[in-house]
This record gives sequence, C-alpha cells and structure tokens, in this order.
Amino acid sequence: MAPSLIQAYRRRWWMAVTAVIENLLCSAVLLGWASLLIMLKKEGFYSHLCSENDSVVVSLGNTSNTEVKELPSCVEQEEMLNLGFTIGSFLLSATTLPLGILMDKFGPRPIRLMGSACFGLSCVIMALSTYNPQILSALIFLALSLNGFGGICLTFTSLTLPNMFGALSSTILSLMIGSYASSAVTFPGVKLIYDSGVSFMAIMWAWAVLAGCVLFNCFFNWPVEGFPTPDEIDYSKILTLRELPSSDQKVDGETLSEKHGDVQQSREKIPNRPDVASNAIPFRRSVFSPIFLWSLITMGMSQLRIIFYMGAMNKMLEFMVTYGQEHPSEDLVKEAEMEVSFYSSIFGTLQLVCLVTCPLIGYIMDWKMKECKEEETDLSSTKQSWPRRDRKIQKVTNAMRAFTLTNLLLLGFGICCLIDNLPLQIFTFILHTMVRGFIHSCCGGLYAAVYPSNHFGTLTGLQSMISALIALLQQPLFMAMLGPLKGDPYWINLGLLIFTFFGFLLPGYLFYLRRHLVREMEARDKPVAGQERQALNYTDANGHKPHSNGVAPVEA
Repeated sequence: MAPSLIQAYRRRWWMAVTAVIENLLCSAVLLGWASLLIMLKKEGFYSHLCSENDSVVVSLGNTSNTEVKELPSCVEQEEMLNLGFTIGSFLLSATTLPLGILMDKFGPRPIRLMGSACFGLSCVIMALSTYNPQILSALIFLALSLNGFGGICLTFTSLTLPNMFGALSSTILSLMIGSYASSAVTFPGVKLIYDSGVSFMAIMWAWAVLAGCVLFNCFFNWPVEGFPTPDEIDYSKILTLRELPSSDQKVDGETLSEKHGDVQQSREKIPNRPDVASNAIPFRRSVFSPIFLWSLITMGMSQLRIIFYMGAMNKMLEFMVTYGQEHPSEDLVKEAEMEVSFYSSIFGTLQLVCLVTCPLIGYIMDWKMKECKEEETDLSSTKQSWPRRDRKIQKVTNAMRAFTLTNLLLLGFGICCLIDNLPLQIFTFILHTMVRGFIHSCCGGLYAAVYPSNHFGTLTGLQSMISALIALLQQPLFMAMLGPLKGDPYWINLGLLIFTFFGFLLPGYLFYLRRHLVREMEARDKPVAGQERQALNYTDANGHKPHSNGVAPVEA
C-alpha cells in the first residue's frame, strides 16, 4: 500500500501540512512537562510516598467531581515524577544517532510507523495507570519513555520531507523545526480540557486514537524509499509525468528510478566515484574538528539550561510565592497553586512563538546567500569569473551571527531567572522559547555549511546524544534544589549563568575561522602578471605545488 516516490511527490503538500500538525500534537509534547506534572499530581501518582507531616494537600482529579478528595504532595513525589521526565527527555534527544543510522538504511517510513505506534502506546499506558495510581504509578516511567522516543521518531523523519520542495525547502524545514519546538503547547492545552471537566483517562484514550490516525496517514502516504535531495534526483522530471498517460508514467518512472535510484543506492555509489573517493574526508576528522568540539560544549550547555528550567519551573514559581516556608499557611498554598497553574498555562501558550521565531533564525542563516555564486569557468575563452561572495565564508559568517544572537538571548534568560519577580517570568518564558527554537537551527546550519553531506546526519545524532547525556545533570540539580537549598534556585541559576559564557567560545572560533578564510580568499584573488600565471600553470601541470603569493593556478 506504500506509494511510489512519484505519487508521494504529488502528495507532498498534504504530507507537509499533516507533518506540521502531527509534530504539534505528537512530537516533543513532553517538553510541556509543567502542565503534565500538575495533572499527574492531581491524579495521585506517587502520592503514597508522602507522609502527613511533611507534605501539602492537593485536590484529586479535576473540577468536575462533585466530591473533592484531597491527596498529599511532597518532595519525594516531585523527585520521582521529575525522574520520569528526565528519562523521557533524554530519549527525546539521545536516540537521534541510532535513528539517523536506521533511517539512512531503511528510509523514514518504518521509523515513522514505529514512532506513532510508540506514542499511541504511551497514551494507552497513561490511561490504564489512572485506574489505580497507587499501584500502577511505576508505569509512568514506561509511558514517558515511549512518549519521548515516539516523539523524536516523528520529528526526525519529518526533517527529510523538505527535500521535495526545491526553493521552498528552507521554509518548510523551518516550519518542521518550529512545529517540533511549539509542541510543548500541547500539554497546556490538554490541561485546559482537563480543568474544564474531562477526565485524564478519556483524554489519553482520545490521544491514542489520534496517534493511530498518524500511523494510518504514514502507512498510506509515505513512500518506502527516502526523499532524495535535488542533487540526487531531478524533481523537474517528475513534474513532466503529470501530463503523460498512465502507461507512459510507468515507463518514465522506471527510467527515472533506474537513472537516479533511491537515496541508499545513490549514497552507496558516491564513494565509488574516483573524483570523490580521492578527496573523501574521513569521519574521525570531522568528529575531532574544533568546530564540532566547540559545538558540543555550546549545545550541551544550552540543552542542560533548557531542560532544567522545564523540569524545575513549577518549583521556581512556587518558591517566588512561598519563599521556601516549611509549613506555609493554607491560603498561601492555594495562592501558590493558582499562580503556578496560571503561569504554566502562559508558558505553554507561548511555545507557539517558535513557529514565528524559527523562520527568523533561518533567515539569518540564509542572509545574502543568493549573492554567492559558484565559480564558473568558460572553457571556450578560458576565462574565470569569481563570485562576489564566497559561499563558505558567508555560511560561517551567518552561523557566527546566529550563535552570537542565540547566546545573548540565553544570557538574558539566565539573568531574568535570577530576578525574583513573577510578572517578569513571562519575558523569561519568551526568551526560553526563542532559544529553544534557535539553537537547533543554528547547529544544523553550521554542520551543513562546513561538513560533508554524508557526515551531517551522524554528526547531528552524535551531538544530540552527547547533549542529552549532559542534560541528565538536571536531575541531581533538581534534587539539590529541593534538598540542601530548600527550594531556592538562585545558586543553581547563578552557576548555570556562569556556565552560559562558555557558549561564546564557538562563535569566537567561528570569527577566527572567518578571518582565516577571508585571508585565503584575498590571497587567491590577488591579481598576478600573465607570465607568472603561465609559469604557475606550467609548474602545476608537472605535478608541483610552488610556494607563491597564494594564487591558485587556473585549471585547464
């Protein structure tokens, strides 16, 4: 039942629109943890860990219940539930490396089918665990793990879809990343439905049905082969097949397949070409390059900052109301609960800002790229026209500016976290959302600019996995905040703010690299006398590389 690549190309707009919607509803929804945590506590998950002497009371269920039952809430419950979030968010990032390898081999279709099935299963497990949370609380770990894994499967497979849109590929890609980043708005929306009187169990069952719709959409519309890049297949030839009869379409489709092959075949043939194989860059050279190593520090720091804030946001907001009182009054507890619920809803709603900000960082990454032209050689006149702007230099320059802007926003976010003011936190939410949308686009654009295309997926997956390992530190930081610091996040936020300055090492190195590339270009473009140019050509033809003023010899 899987469509061919030609059929999928004709359905590309349907696939793109549904992919954006599916990313919004089923990808990184776990990042809306603040709202899900409130619902899990009201449903009584791990409330049996709380004693009467060291706990506060929360109401059981939503406001539709005529009889309101109260359950205790405590630090131990917070730590256990936050551990589930840590595991789920770890899988949301760490599995990109094996997924990239599997998708290169089998294509996006089986990965997307598996992801939608895992996401639906996570919703079913959460629905079943609400029957008896006192006994089935441990199932929340499995549910959150499947939720994170299924979400990243849907996100990762949608990133190859823009290959079918030609000049619009950057716009479509920014929408995919924006919908992934904005999916944190889903759980706050679910919480509004929950507060209106719909049971948590019914919401989870409905969500499981929605995941089933995602599975069927992938089964009937996504092709078996991957989506080739424009360099691997000429999509303009697919357009000509629309006007042909069905028999001619079949013949031309087979010819197109024989000529270009699928993604896997084309990638296997590339190393066999003599001109590519001789200049192939080993993968270990890319891994140990300064840009990749500096990017690990920047991305790991940013990921830890983002994930820790998501996991601890509710306790930070609560501390701004109660100021860490061991036995707050009942009125103060209710006020803290209302403030946390209100601001977590605002935080969730502001996640939609990613849909607007992601195209902005894409525009920065593509700044003046149209003015860059590849070197053109006229064989008849043996004249060479050099581009006004070097493409690689412009890409490095754009990446430097994008990372600098992102780190400045992250620095401002860290400063706002230190200020004890509730209304100011709305601005903090906006900065957090912008940084989360910017950082992945910056990193992907940088890797695409400086590394070979066959290294891009593996490098991106490796970076995500290492960043996820660093982000695991958010669990001990959260426990330290609730334990020795008694709920006060100031010192942890101050330490993370200092750590943020390490993020400027990457744009600093990019600035150094840009100066080096500019000097090379100036030396290459320096005019030379005709006799010297002929001498260089003669020497180069004999296989020697002279030490001259840096001008590259003109190839015949």
